[in-house]
Amino acid sequence: MEKPIDKAAIAINRLQEREKEQMLIISICTALSRALNKKELESVVNGILKDNFQFDDFILASSDESKGDYFIFHSTDQYVDSKSYAINDGFFDDCLNSADIVSFDLSNSKHPDYIKSIYKKGSKNAFGVGLPHIEGNRNVLFLFFKNAKTFSRESNRVLKGIVMQLSITVRNIMLTQQNEDTLAELQILKQHILGKKEKNIQKKEGFHGIIGTSDAMKDVCELIAQVASSNSTVLILGETGTGKELVASAIHNLSEVSNQKMIKVNCASIPENLIESELFGHEKGAFTGATEQRIGKFEQAENSTIFLDEIGELPLELQGKLLRVLQEKEIERVGGNKSIKVNARVIAATNKILEKEVYGERFRSDLYFRLNVYPIKLPALRDRKEDIPVLGHFFLEKHATKMGRNVKRFSKKVLNSMMTNAWPGNVRELENMVERSILFAKDEKIKEMIFPEIVMASPDTLVNEFYTKTLQEVEKEHILKVIKKCNGRISGPQGAAVLLGLPSTTLTSRMKKLGIKKEHFLD
Repeated sequence: MEKPIDKAAIAINRLQEREKEQMLIISICTALSRALNKKELESVVNGILKDNFQFDDFILASSDESKGDYFIFHSTDQYVDSKSYAINDGFFDDCLNSADIVSFDLSNSKHPDYIKSIYKKGSKNAFGVGLPHIEGNRNVLFLFFKNAKTFSRESNRVLKGIVMQLSITVRNIMLTQQNEDTLAELQILKQHILGKKEKNIQKKEGFHGIIGTSDAMKDVCELIAQVASSNSTVLILGETGTGKELVASAIHNLSEVSNQKMIKVNCASIPENLIESELFGHEKGAFTGATEQRIGKFEQAENSTIFLDEIGELPLELQGKLLRVLQEKEIERVGGNKSIKVNARVIAATNKILEKEVYGERFRSDLYFRLNVYPIKLPALRDRKEDIPVLGHFFLEKHATKMGRNVKRFSKKVLNSMMTNAWPGNVRELENMVERSILFAKDEKIKEMIFPEIVMASPDTLVNEFYTKTLQEVEKEHILKVIKKCNGRISGPQGAAVLLGLPSTTLTSRMKKLGIKKEHFLD
Protein backbone atom coordinates (compact mmCIF):
# COMPACT_ATOMS: atom_id res chain seq x y z
CA MET A 1 0.00 0.00 0.00
CA GLU A 2 1.44 3.38 -1.10
CA LYS A 3 2.18 5.98 1.52
CA PRO A 4 0.28 9.29 1.22
CA ILE A 5 2.26 12.01 -0.45
CA ASP A 6 3.81 14.38 2.06
CA LYS A 7 3.03 17.75 0.49
CA ALA A 8 4.98 19.56 3.15
CA ALA A 9 8.11 17.52 2.41
CA ILE A 10 7.76 18.25 -1.30
CA ALA A 11 7.39 21.96 -0.60
CA ILE A 12 10.45 21.95 1.65
CA ASN A 13 12.45 20.07 -0.98
CA ARG A 14 11.47 22.61 -3.64
CA LEU A 15 12.39 25.45 -1.34
CA GLN A 16 15.78 23.88 -0.73
CA GLU A 17 16.31 23.46 -4.48
CA ARG A 18 15.34 27.09 -5.07
CA GLU A 19 17.68 28.15 -2.29
CA LYS A 20 20.52 26.21 -3.91
CA GLU A 21 19.70 27.83 -7.27
CA GLN A 22 19.74 31.28 -5.67
CA MET A 23 23.10 30.55 -4.02
CA LEU A 24 24.44 29.38 -7.39
CA ILE A 25 23.08 32.52 -9.12
CA ILE A 26 24.71 34.72 -6.47
CA SER A 27 27.99 32.82 -6.83
CA ILE A 28 27.99 33.18 -10.64
CA CYS A 29 27.00 36.87 -10.48
CA THR A 30 29.79 37.54 -7.97
CA ALA A 31 32.33 35.91 -10.29
CA LEU A 32 31.00 37.87 -13.28
CA SER A 33 31.07 41.17 -11.38
CA ARG A 34 34.83 40.77 -10.88
CA ALA A 35 35.55 40.29 -14.58
CA LEU A 36 36.85 43.60 -15.97
CA ASN A 37 38.41 42.29 -19.18
CA LYS A 38 37.93 39.46 -21.66
CA LYS A 39 40.66 37.34 -20.12
CA GLU A 40 38.93 37.44 -16.73
CA LEU A 41 35.57 36.75 -18.41
CA GLU A 42 37.07 33.74 -20.18
CA SER A 43 38.21 32.40 -16.82
CA VAL A 44 34.63 32.65 -15.48
CA VAL A 45 33.16 31.07 -18.65
CA ASN A 46 35.56 28.11 -18.61
CA GLY A 47 35.17 27.74 -14.86
CA ILE A 48 31.92 28.22 -12.95
CA LEU A 49 29.67 28.67 -16.02
CA LYS A 50 30.85 25.58 -17.86
CA ASP A 51 30.78 23.51 -14.69
CA ASN A 52 27.11 24.35 -14.10
CA PHE A 53 25.64 24.59 -17.61
CA GLN A 54 27.71 21.83 -19.24
CA PHE A 55 27.73 23.59 -22.63
CA ASP A 56 30.14 22.72 -25.43
CA ASP A 57 30.52 26.23 -26.82
CA PHE A 58 29.73 29.71 -25.55
CA ILE A 59 29.19 32.90 -27.59
CA LEU A 60 28.37 36.44 -26.49
CA ALA A 61 27.20 38.60 -29.40
CA SER A 62 26.88 42.36 -29.11
CA SER A 63 25.53 45.31 -31.07
CA ASP A 64 25.16 49.05 -30.71
CA GLU A 65 21.43 49.82 -31.02
CA SER A 66 22.23 52.62 -33.47
CA LYS A 67 23.69 50.11 -35.92
CA GLY A 68 22.20 47.39 -38.07
CA ASP A 69 24.79 44.71 -37.43
CA TYR A 70 26.38 42.83 -34.54
CA PHE A 71 29.74 41.23 -33.77
CA ILE A 72 31.06 38.39 -31.65
CA PHE A 73 32.08 39.91 -28.32
CA HIS A 74 33.44 36.70 -26.79
CA SER A 75 33.56 33.05 -27.82
CA THR A 76 35.08 29.76 -26.76
CA ASP A 77 35.32 28.79 -30.45
CA GLN A 78 38.80 29.69 -31.72
CA TYR A 79 37.61 29.39 -35.33
CA VAL A 80 35.07 32.23 -35.09
CA ASP A 81 35.99 35.14 -37.38
CA SER A 82 35.81 38.82 -36.41
CA LYS A 83 33.45 40.15 -39.10
CA SER A 84 30.04 41.76 -38.54
CA TYR A 85 26.65 40.09 -39.09
CA ALA A 86 23.22 41.47 -39.94
CA ILE A 87 20.95 41.77 -36.90
CA ASN A 88 17.91 40.39 -38.72
CA ASP A 89 19.52 37.02 -39.44
CA GLY A 90 16.77 35.00 -37.77
CA PHE A 91 19.12 34.12 -34.96
CA PHE A 92 20.32 37.25 -33.13
CA ASP A 93 17.03 39.14 -33.63
CA ASP A 94 14.92 36.16 -32.53
CA CYS A 95 16.60 36.24 -29.14
CA LEU A 96 16.36 40.03 -28.86
CA ASN A 97 12.63 39.96 -29.56
CA SER A 98 11.81 37.10 -27.19
CA ALA A 99 11.18 37.47 -23.46
CA ASP A 100 12.13 33.84 -22.94
CA ILE A 101 15.07 31.63 -23.81
CA VAL A 102 15.00 30.60 -27.48
CA SER A 103 16.01 27.13 -28.62
CA PHE A 104 17.58 26.42 -32.06
CA ASP A 105 18.06 23.22 -34.02
CA LEU A 106 21.33 23.90 -35.80
CA SER A 107 20.72 21.30 -38.51
CA ASN A 108 17.44 22.70 -39.84
CA SER A 109 17.99 26.38 -40.57
CA LYS A 110 20.36 28.63 -42.40
CA HIS A 111 22.59 30.23 -39.87
CA PRO A 112 25.60 32.59 -39.89
CA ASP A 113 29.09 31.26 -40.64
CA TYR A 114 30.12 31.07 -36.98
CA ILE A 115 27.12 28.80 -36.25
CA LYS A 116 28.10 26.50 -39.13
CA SER A 117 31.60 26.31 -37.68
CA ILE A 118 30.25 25.21 -34.32
CA TYR A 119 27.78 22.77 -35.99
CA LYS A 120 30.70 21.09 -37.77
CA LYS A 121 32.27 20.48 -34.35
CA GLY A 122 29.26 18.40 -33.33
CA SER A 123 26.88 20.77 -31.57
CA LYS A 124 23.28 20.07 -32.57
CA ASN A 125 21.34 22.51 -30.43
CA ALA A 126 21.68 26.06 -29.15
CA PHE A 127 19.87 28.15 -26.56
CA GLY A 128 19.90 31.92 -26.89
CA VAL A 129 18.77 34.63 -24.53
CA GLY A 130 18.64 38.38 -25.05
CA LEU A 131 20.38 40.26 -22.22
CA PRO A 132 18.81 43.39 -20.69
CA HIS A 133 19.71 46.61 -22.57
CA ILE A 134 22.24 48.84 -20.87
CA GLU A 135 23.16 52.26 -22.28
CA GLY A 136 22.51 51.37 -25.91
CA ASN A 137 24.19 47.95 -25.93
CA ARG A 138 22.17 44.95 -27.15
CA ASN A 139 23.70 41.63 -26.22
CA VAL A 140 22.72 38.00 -26.79
CA LEU A 141 24.16 34.92 -25.09
CA PHE A 142 24.26 31.63 -27.02
CA LEU A 143 25.02 28.26 -25.41
CA PHE A 144 25.70 25.31 -27.74
CA PHE A 145 25.21 21.65 -26.86
CA LYS A 146 25.99 18.35 -28.49
CA ASN A 147 23.25 16.91 -26.23
CA ALA A 148 20.42 19.33 -25.45
CA LYS A 149 19.28 17.24 -22.47
CA THR A 150 22.12 18.66 -20.39
CA PHE A 151 20.27 22.02 -20.44
CA SER A 152 17.59 21.40 -17.78
CA ARG A 153 14.76 23.50 -16.40
CA GLU A 154 17.07 24.34 -13.50
CA SER A 155 19.65 25.56 -16.03
CA ASN A 156 16.93 27.69 -17.61
CA ARG A 157 16.10 29.35 -14.29
CA VAL A 158 19.75 29.95 -13.34
CA LEU A 159 20.49 31.44 -16.77
CA LYS A 160 17.59 33.88 -16.40
CA GLY A 161 18.94 34.78 -12.97
CA ILE A 162 22.36 35.84 -14.25
CA VAL A 163 21.47 37.71 -17.46
CA MET A 164 21.35 41.15 -15.84
CA GLN A 165 24.80 40.73 -14.25
CA LEU A 166 26.14 39.30 -17.51
CA SER A 167 24.88 42.39 -19.35
CA ILE A 168 26.55 44.65 -16.74
CA THR A 169 29.79 42.67 -17.07
CA VAL A 170 29.79 43.10 -20.86
CA ARG A 171 29.31 46.85 -20.40
CA ASN A 172 32.06 47.03 -17.78
CA ILE A 173 34.50 45.21 -20.06
CA MET A 174 33.64 47.54 -22.94
CA LEU A 175 34.18 50.62 -20.75
CA THR A 176 37.46 49.20 -19.44
CA GLN A 177 38.62 48.57 -22.99
CA GLN A 178 37.59 52.09 -24.03
CA ASN A 179 39.50 53.54 -21.08
CA GLU A 180 42.58 51.48 -21.90
CA ASP A 181 42.38 52.52 -25.55
CA THR A 182 42.01 56.17 -24.53
CA LEU A 183 44.94 55.91 -22.12
CA ALA A 184 47.02 54.22 -24.82
CA GLU A 185 46.17 57.01 -27.27
CA LEU A 186 47.02 59.63 -24.63
CA GLN A 187 50.30 57.86 -23.91
CA ILE A 188 51.18 57.82 -27.61
CA LEU A 189 50.20 61.48 -27.85
CA LYS A 190 52.24 62.27 -24.74
CA GLN A 191 55.27 60.44 -26.13
CA HIS A 192 54.81 62.25 -29.42
CA ILE A 193 54.67 65.63 -27.65
CA LEU A 194 57.59 64.74 -25.37
CA GLY A 195 59.50 63.49 -28.40
CA LYS A 196 58.96 66.82 -30.13
CA LYS A 197 59.98 68.67 -27.00
CA GLU A 198 63.03 66.45 -26.64
CA LYS A 199 64.01 67.16 -30.23
CA ASN A 200 63.49 70.87 -29.71
CA ILE A 201 65.48 70.78 -26.49
CA GLN A 202 68.27 68.82 -28.15
CA LYS A 203 68.18 71.21 -31.06
CA LYS A 204 68.30 74.24 -28.79
CA GLU A 205 70.42 72.91 -25.96
CA GLY A 206 72.55 70.36 -27.78
CA PHE A 207 74.04 67.35 -26.05
CA HIS A 208 73.01 67.71 -22.39
CA GLY A 209 73.49 71.47 -22.58
CA ILE A 210 76.68 71.30 -24.67
CA ILE A 211 76.17 73.39 -27.79
CA GLY A 212 78.19 72.76 -30.93
CA THR A 213 78.21 70.70 -34.10
CA SER A 214 81.90 70.99 -34.96
CA ASP A 215 84.00 67.83 -35.27
CA ALA A 216 85.93 68.84 -32.16
CA MET A 217 82.75 69.01 -30.06
CA LYS A 218 81.40 65.79 -31.56
CA ASP A 219 84.59 64.09 -30.36
CA VAL A 220 84.08 65.56 -26.88
CA CYS A 221 80.47 64.35 -26.76
CA GLU A 222 81.57 60.90 -27.84
CA LEU A 223 84.17 60.79 -25.06
CA ILE A 224 81.51 61.85 -22.54
CA ALA A 225 79.11 59.13 -23.71
CA GLN A 226 81.83 56.47 -23.51
CA VAL A 227 82.96 57.23 -19.95
CA ALA A 228 79.64 58.24 -18.33
CA SER A 229 78.41 54.74 -17.47
CA SER A 230 81.71 53.71 -15.86
CA ASN A 231 83.09 54.76 -12.48
CA SER A 232 86.43 55.95 -13.90
CA THR A 233 88.09 59.15 -12.73
CA VAL A 234 87.88 61.87 -15.38
CA LEU A 235 90.21 64.84 -15.87
CA ILE A 236 88.75 67.70 -17.90
CA LEU A 237 91.32 70.05 -19.45
CA GLY A 238 90.65 73.33 -21.15
CA GLU A 239 91.06 77.06 -21.09
CA THR A 240 88.87 79.18 -18.89
CA GLY A 241 85.31 79.47 -20.17
CA THR A 242 85.36 76.36 -22.36
CA GLY A 243 82.57 74.65 -20.38
CA LYS A 244 84.39 72.23 -18.09
CA GLU A 245 81.64 72.25 -15.47
CA LEU A 246 79.04 71.65 -18.18
CA VAL A 247 80.97 68.56 -19.33
CA ALA A 248 81.20 67.31 -15.72
CA SER A 249 77.43 67.72 -15.33
CA ALA A 250 76.81 65.85 -18.60
CA ILE A 251 78.95 62.92 -17.41
CA HIS A 252 77.07 62.81 -14.11
CA ASN A 253 73.64 63.12 -15.75
CA LEU A 254 74.43 60.19 -18.06
CA SER A 255 75.81 58.03 -15.25
CA GLU A 256 74.06 55.40 -13.15
CA VAL A 257 73.97 57.83 -10.19
CA SER A 258 72.24 60.63 -12.08
CA ASN A 259 69.39 60.54 -9.57
CA GLN A 260 71.84 61.75 -6.89
CA LYS A 261 73.08 65.32 -6.53
CA MET A 262 76.54 66.04 -7.94
CA ILE A 263 78.74 67.74 -5.32
CA LYS A 264 80.82 70.63 -6.70
CA VAL A 265 83.98 72.08 -5.16
CA ASN A 266 85.97 75.00 -6.56
CA CYS A 267 89.46 74.43 -5.17
CA ALA A 268 90.55 77.98 -6.09
CA SER A 269 87.78 79.74 -4.17
CA ILE A 270 88.35 78.14 -0.73
CA PRO A 271 91.02 79.56 1.63
CA GLU A 272 93.99 77.21 1.92
CA ASN A 273 93.47 76.64 5.66
CA LEU A 274 89.87 75.53 5.09
CA ILE A 275 90.19 73.27 2.05
CA GLU A 276 90.92 70.09 4.03
CA SER A 277 87.91 70.65 6.28
CA GLU A 278 85.76 71.44 3.22
CA LEU A 279 86.77 68.26 1.42
CA PHE A 280 87.03 65.77 4.27
CA GLY A 281 85.02 67.38 7.09
CA HIS A 282 86.07 67.89 10.71
CA GLU A 283 85.24 66.70 14.19
CA LYS A 284 83.90 68.95 16.93
CA GLY A 285 86.77 70.83 18.59
CA ALA A 286 89.27 69.98 15.83
CA PHE A 287 90.32 73.63 15.69
CA THR A 288 89.22 77.03 16.93
CA GLY A 289 85.70 77.66 15.71
CA ALA A 290 84.89 73.97 15.10
CA THR A 291 81.87 74.00 17.43
CA GLU A 292 80.23 70.99 15.82
CA GLN A 293 80.99 68.05 13.57
CA ARG A 294 81.05 68.85 9.84
CA ILE A 295 80.48 66.39 7.01
CA GLY A 296 82.90 67.04 4.14
CA LYS A 297 82.19 67.12 0.42
CA PHE A 298 83.46 63.59 -0.16
CA GLU A 299 81.02 62.15 2.36
CA GLN A 300 78.23 64.27 0.86
CA ALA A 301 79.06 62.72 -2.51
CA GLU A 302 78.62 59.16 -1.25
CA ASN A 303 77.28 56.98 -4.10
CA SER A 304 77.36 60.03 -6.36
CA THR A 305 79.86 62.30 -8.13
CA ILE A 306 82.23 64.93 -6.73
CA PHE A 307 83.47 67.58 -9.16
CA LEU A 308 86.81 69.16 -8.18
CA ASP A 309 87.11 72.29 -10.28
CA GLU A 310 90.45 74.12 -10.57
CA ILE A 311 92.28 71.08 -9.22
CA GLY A 312 95.57 72.70 -10.22
CA GLU A 313 95.12 75.19 -7.35
CA LEU A 314 95.06 72.47 -4.68
CA PRO A 315 97.96 72.94 -2.18
CA LEU A 316 100.69 70.28 -2.29
CA GLU A 317 99.91 69.10 1.24
CA LEU A 318 96.30 68.40 0.30
CA GLN A 319 97.34 66.71 -2.93
CA GLY A 320 98.82 63.82 -0.97
CA LYS A 321 95.61 63.37 1.03
CA LEU A 322 93.52 63.49 -2.15
CA LEU A 323 95.77 60.82 -3.65
CA ARG A 324 95.00 58.59 -0.67
CA VAL A 325 91.26 59.08 -1.22
CA LEU A 326 91.60 58.10 -4.86
CA GLN A 327 93.71 55.03 -4.06
CA GLU A 328 92.23 53.78 -0.79
CA LYS A 329 88.68 55.11 -1.14
CA GLU A 330 88.76 56.41 2.43
CA ILE A 331 89.10 59.72 4.26
CA GLU A 332 89.84 61.03 7.75
CA ARG A 333 88.03 64.05 9.11
CA VAL A 334 90.19 66.85 10.47
CA GLY A 335 90.70 66.12 14.19
CA GLY A 336 89.53 62.55 13.78
CA ASN A 337 91.45 59.29 14.01
CA LYS A 338 89.04 56.99 12.21
CA SER A 339 89.17 56.10 8.54
CA ILE A 340 85.83 56.48 6.76
CA LYS A 341 85.15 54.56 3.56
CA VAL A 342 83.74 56.69 0.76
CA ASN A 343 82.33 55.71 -2.62
CA ALA A 344 82.35 58.81 -4.81
CA ARG A 345 83.21 59.13 -8.47
CA VAL A 346 85.80 61.90 -8.98
CA ILE A 347 85.73 64.31 -11.89
CA ALA A 348 88.45 66.97 -11.82
CA ALA A 349 89.03 69.98 -14.06
CA THR A 350 91.73 72.57 -14.58
CA ASN A 351 92.71 75.35 -16.94
CA LYS A 352 96.36 74.82 -16.04
CA ILE A 353 98.87 72.71 -17.94
CA LEU A 354 99.37 70.02 -15.31
CA GLU A 355 102.45 68.57 -17.03
CA LYS A 356 104.06 71.98 -16.64
CA GLU A 357 102.95 72.11 -13.01
CA VAL A 358 104.45 68.65 -12.42
CA TYR A 359 107.70 69.73 -14.07
CA GLY A 360 107.80 72.82 -11.83
CA GLU A 361 107.08 70.59 -8.79
CA ARG A 362 103.87 72.45 -8.03
CA PHE A 363 101.73 69.40 -8.65
CA ARG A 364 102.45 65.83 -7.57
CA SER A 365 103.21 63.55 -10.48
CA ASP A 366 101.58 60.55 -8.78
CA LEU A 367 98.35 62.51 -8.29
CA TYR A 368 98.50 63.71 -11.90
CA PHE A 369 98.77 60.16 -13.21
CA ARG A 370 95.99 59.02 -10.85
CA LEU A 371 93.67 61.78 -12.06
CA ASN A 372 94.60 61.41 -15.72
CA VAL A 373 92.79 58.07 -16.13
CA TYR A 374 90.39 59.43 -18.74
CA PRO A 375 91.36 62.90 -19.98
CA ILE A 376 88.91 65.04 -21.94
CA LYS A 377 90.48 68.09 -23.54
CA LEU A 378 88.04 70.82 -24.48
CA PRO A 379 88.86 72.84 -27.58
CA ALA A 380 89.14 76.62 -27.37
CA LEU A 381 86.36 78.53 -29.11
CA ARG A 382 88.82 79.85 -31.71
CA ASP A 383 89.49 76.20 -32.67
CA ARG A 384 85.82 75.55 -33.44
CA LYS A 385 84.75 78.73 -35.18
CA GLU A 386 81.86 77.01 -36.96
CA ASP A 387 80.14 76.77 -33.55
CA ILE A 388 80.30 80.53 -32.90
CA PRO A 389 77.08 81.44 -34.84
CA VAL A 390 75.22 78.51 -33.24
CA LEU A 391 76.32 79.52 -29.75
CA GLY A 392 75.67 83.19 -30.47
CA HIS A 393 72.07 82.60 -31.51
CA PHE A 394 71.50 80.22 -28.60
CA PHE A 395 72.65 82.87 -26.09
CA LEU A 396 70.72 85.55 -27.97
CA GLU A 397 67.44 83.64 -27.61
CA LYS A 398 68.19 82.69 -24.01
CA HIS A 399 68.99 86.17 -22.72
CA ALA A 400 66.53 88.10 -24.91
CA THR A 401 63.72 85.93 -23.52
CA LYS A 402 64.98 86.36 -19.96
CA MET A 403 65.18 90.15 -20.34
CA GLY A 404 61.92 90.43 -22.26
CA ARG A 405 63.67 92.09 -25.19
CA ASN A 406 62.59 91.60 -28.80
CA VAL A 407 66.09 91.02 -30.16
CA LYS A 408 66.21 88.19 -32.69
CA ARG A 409 69.37 88.25 -34.79
CA PHE A 410 72.85 89.60 -35.47
CA SER A 411 73.88 91.77 -38.39
CA LYS A 412 76.32 90.25 -40.88
CA LYS A 413 78.97 92.70 -39.69
CA VAL A 414 78.62 91.51 -36.07
CA LEU A 415 78.64 87.82 -37.10
CA ASN A 416 81.82 88.38 -39.11
CA SER A 417 83.42 90.15 -36.14
CA MET A 418 82.44 87.28 -33.85
CA MET A 419 83.98 84.77 -36.27
CA THR A 420 87.32 86.61 -36.46
CA ASN A 421 87.60 87.37 -32.74
CA ALA A 422 90.09 85.31 -30.70
CA TRP A 423 87.81 84.80 -27.67
CA PRO A 424 90.42 84.19 -24.95
CA GLY A 425 87.50 83.86 -22.50
CA ASN A 426 85.92 81.31 -24.82
CA VAL A 427 82.21 80.39 -24.54
CA ARG A 428 81.75 82.27 -21.26
CA GLU A 429 83.09 85.45 -22.84
CA LEU A 430 80.89 84.98 -25.90
CA GLU A 431 77.80 84.62 -23.71
CA ASN A 432 78.67 87.73 -21.72
CA MET A 433 79.26 89.74 -24.91
CA VAL A 434 75.91 88.63 -26.37
CA GLU A 435 74.09 89.51 -23.15
CA ARG A 436 75.73 92.95 -23.09
CA SER A 437 74.90 93.56 -26.76
CA ILE A 438 71.21 92.76 -26.15
CA LEU A 439 71.09 95.54 -23.56
CA PHE A 440 72.47 98.07 -26.05
CA ALA A 441 70.41 96.88 -29.04
CA LYS A 442 67.89 99.46 -30.28
CA ASP A 443 65.78 97.13 -32.41
CA GLU A 444 65.47 93.41 -33.12
CA LYS A 445 68.93 93.25 -34.69
CA ILE A 446 72.30 93.52 -32.92
CA LYS A 447 74.30 95.85 -35.16
CA GLU A 448 77.30 96.55 -32.93
CA MET A 449 79.46 94.42 -30.66
CA ILE A 450 82.37 96.23 -29.02
CA PHE A 451 85.26 93.94 -28.16
CA PRO A 452 87.77 94.90 -25.42
CA GLU A 453 91.29 95.34 -26.76
CA ILE A 454 92.56 92.41 -24.73
CA VAL A 455 90.28 90.17 -26.76
CA MET A 456 92.13 91.04 -29.95
CA ALA A 457 95.30 89.20 -28.95
CA SER A 458 96.89 87.02 -31.61
CA PRO A 459 95.18 83.65 -31.85
CA ASP A 460 98.52 81.93 -32.54
CA THR A 461 99.96 83.32 -29.33
CA LEU A 462 96.99 82.07 -27.37
CA VAL A 463 97.15 78.63 -28.95
CA ASN A 464 100.85 78.25 -28.19
CA GLU A 465 100.34 79.58 -24.69
CA PHE A 466 97.87 76.88 -23.77
CA TYR A 467 99.27 74.03 -25.86
CA THR A 468 99.49 71.02 -23.54
CA LYS A 469 102.66 68.96 -23.97
CA THR A 470 102.98 65.40 -22.78
CA LEU A 471 105.84 64.38 -20.48
CA GLN A 472 107.44 62.55 -23.41
CA GLU A 473 107.33 65.73 -25.50
CA VAL A 474 108.90 67.72 -22.65
CA GLU A 475 111.58 65.04 -22.18
CA LYS A 476 112.31 64.86 -25.91
CA GLU A 477 112.58 68.63 -26.15
CA HIS A 478 114.93 68.79 -23.15
CA ILE A 479 117.20 65.99 -24.45
CA LEU A 480 117.42 67.65 -27.88
CA LYS A 481 118.30 70.99 -26.28
CA VAL A 482 121.14 69.39 -24.26
CA ILE A 483 122.47 67.41 -27.25
CA LYS A 484 122.53 70.54 -29.40
CA LYS A 485 124.36 72.36 -26.62
CA CYS A 486 126.95 69.55 -26.72
CA ASN A 487 127.23 69.90 -30.52
CA GLY A 488 125.69 66.49 -31.10
CA ARG A 489 127.96 64.54 -28.72
CA ILE A 490 126.24 61.76 -26.78
CA SER A 491 129.04 60.16 -24.75
CA GLY A 492 132.41 61.27 -23.42
CA PRO A 493 133.39 64.06 -20.98
CA GLN A 494 131.76 66.71 -23.18
CA GLY A 495 128.75 64.56 -24.10
CA ALA A 496 125.07 65.09 -23.33
CA ALA A 497 124.91 61.96 -21.16
CA VAL A 498 127.19 63.59 -18.57
CA LEU A 499 125.08 66.77 -18.42
CA LEU A 500 121.91 64.72 -18.12
CA GLY A 501 123.43 62.46 -15.44
CA LEU A 502 122.76 59.30 -17.43
CA PRO A 503 124.94 56.45 -18.73
CA SER A 504 125.46 56.95 -22.46
CA THR A 505 123.82 53.59 -23.19
CA THR A 506 120.70 54.65 -21.25
CA LEU A 507 120.57 57.95 -23.09
CA THR A 508 120.96 56.23 -26.46
CA SER A 509 118.17 53.80 -25.59
CA ARG A 510 115.97 56.69 -24.42
CA MET A 511 116.62 58.64 -27.62
CA LYS A 512 115.62 55.63 -29.69
CA LYS A 513 112.39 55.25 -27.71
CA LEU A 514 111.57 58.94 -28.16
CA GLY A 515 112.35 58.82 -31.87
CA ILE A 516 115.31 61.22 -31.67
CA LYS A 517 117.53 60.83 -34.74
CA LYS A 518 120.79 62.49 -35.82
CA GLU A 519 119.03 64.73 -38.29
CA HIS A 520 117.11 66.23 -35.38
CA PHE A 521 120.21 67.71 -33.76
CA LEU A 522 122.84 67.87 -36.50
CA ASP A 523 122.75 70.65 -39.10
